[in-house]
Amino acid sequence: MTNGKMESRGCGDDIEDAGKAAEVAAFEKRERMGLASSIKPGTDADAASRAARRSMRERLNDRDSRRLLVGVLATLIGGIFWGFSGTSASYLFAHYQIDTIWLLSMRQLLAGAMFMVVILLFDRVRFVQLLKNPRHLAVMAVFTLFGVFGNSFSYLLAVRLTNAGTATVMQCLQLVLIMVYTCIVTRRLPRRRELAGVVLAFAGAFLIATGGDPSTLVIPPEGLAVGLISAVGAACMSIVPAKILPVYGSSIVTGTAMFASGIVLSAFVQPWQSIPAFDPEGWLALAVLIVVGSFLAYNLYMQGVKDIGSVRASLIGTIEPVSATVTSALVLGTVFAPTDLVGFAFIIVMVFLTV
Repeated sequence: MTNGKMESRGCGDDIEDAGKAAEVAAFEKRERMGLASSIKPGTDADAASRAARRSMRERLNDRDSRRLLVGVLATLIGGIFWGFSGTSASYLFAHYQIDTIWLLSMRQLLAGAMFMVVILLFDRVRFVQLLKNPRHLAVMAVFTLFGVFGNSFSYLLAVRLTNAGTATVMQCLQLVLIMVYTCIVTRRLPRRRELAGVVLAFAGAFLIATGGDPSTLVIPPEGLAVGLISAVGAACMSIVPAKILPVYGSSIVTGTAMFASGIVLSAFVQPWQSIPAFDPEGWLALAVLIVVGSFLAYNLYMQGVKDIGSVRASLIGTIEPVSATVTSALVLGTVFAPTDLVGFAFIIVMVFLTV
């Protein structure tokens, strides 16, 4: 554009040109971000439709879309695998003479060893840094005792005293405890949806424990108690290591704690001296518990947290009690009363309200 033409144009023309340029630039920016409607000014409906389809294809093929898909699938599979762990433990308790603490020591030691192999191969530097920090090691000690050990032992005991589905759903009550802790730390009142989640959580626990009749307990009192303790332990697993997780990563923190608890337990239990007489099905159930329900489940879930964020991962992770309930019914023939299923549904809805 020459200087003569520029001088001959009025202010209104300049504003119109500037507006059009801004409109085109804004569209191109939205299109690059995958947020545009792909309808450029002046195009007809067919062109707009073709542009919309092209934009959709580009978004589907976009790297972020693939990452989102991988994260969703990883979280979904990890949650399903976590449900397998409860069913595998129930199967072992029902068919073999094994002690809860023996099974826990085997799970912690072998699954923890798998974590340590991965850590030493791919994340050795940060692991060494953790070992050199006494303050962080003190946090790890608390996390190992009250989080990893407390949650794992009480969960397996709840599975033994009730069933896999009930124990897993009871453990989901951790989210209520985390919500209460967050409100206290941040000095705020619970939001409406959080209060609704608390009401649903207590209603679900009531239905599971009593079958809707407050004068009776349909699960053993000790099963209800250890189920609630497992929720406390699960909450500790989220709260205690919060400050060191960003420094070392979840695999190092949880894997180290799991392996350490396995070593300490094995020093007292010495599980290699009292191995049950497993048949092939027993060894398979033990392998599923350790490899699939512990090591793979945790790694897949944490990959999902990395790719899609903790909120989405928590929502998708509600597949865990569903997986435990379904596999328990299919593999073990566990029969759930209608009140149990309603209670499960209440607690799963609670998860959506409180995360």
